[in-house]
Order: sequence, then structure tokens, then C-alpha cells
Amino acid sequence: MIQLILARHAKSDWADEGLDDHERPLNERGRRDAPAMARSVLRRGVRPELLLSSTAARAKATAEAFAAEFEVDVTERAELYLADADALWDAAHSTGVAEVMVVAHDPGMSDLVSRLAGHDVRMVTSAVAICTWHEHEWATVGSAPPDEFELLTP
Repeated sequence: MIQLILARHAKSDWADEGLDDHERPLNERGRRDAPAMARSVLRRGVRPELLLSSTAARAKATAEAFAAEFEVDVTERAELYLADADALWDAAHSTGVAEVMVVAHDPGMSDLVSRLAGHDVRMVTSAVAICTWHEHEWATVGSAPPDEFELLTP
């Protein structure tokens, strides 16, 4: 089984307008939603063995909240910052890990999830898409739609 869990970072804080986009932290709602969404994923029996995150502060904080619930480490990948759908897919696929989670940004996240779901999906902040293929290797997944798809929103 191959599982790809795609999460858009939680709600960020825009209070400091002079802060660089990459450095924006989570706001109070984001700090509350991220661990709650992680628990929602766990309740479905999903626990990734690898968690990839953009290097942006808001994505890292979201990933760390998930990692605490999943008891896994976060692997930061600079190329996930504002990545397009193809780059997000390639990052997950290239790991070769059967159960991988990616925490990143829109519009790439919504584009990839829409492509996998086969219809337009808007990934709101803290949204999580769980894609499951009944294949055992990434190479056989290719561009096939997932056998199971679930979208979780806060």
C-alpha cells in the first residue's frame, strides 16, 4: 500500500507586515488547528513513516505539530517552499517510502490534490488529503488516481 498525505500549512500570522513571507509564523488558530488535524489523521489509522516539510516557518510549525502526534521526525526540504504540484509529487515519489506526508503551500498543494482527486479541490489552511493506492511500490502508482481519497478540513 502507498499512502500520500498532503497537508497545507496551518493559518499564518500576518500581524507583522514587514516580516518576510518565509518567516511568517502560525497564528493562534493555526497553532490550535495543526495538532487537531494530526489527531484526525491518526483516528483514521494513518501514520506516515516520513514527514517532509517546506522550510517556511509556518509549514515547519505545522509539520512539527503533526510529527509530535505521529512520533516521527520532520525532514525539511527547501524545494517545497512555494512548490508547484509536480515538485510536490516528485518530492514524495522520490523518497520511495510507502507512507509519506508532505506539508507545503498553495497553489501547488491545491493543484496536486485536485489532480489526484479528479476534481477541483481547494486546500484551505490545515486541510489534509489522504491518498491511498493498493499498490506496493511508487513505480506502479505512476499517474493513476488513488484507490481511496479523503479530504479533511478543520
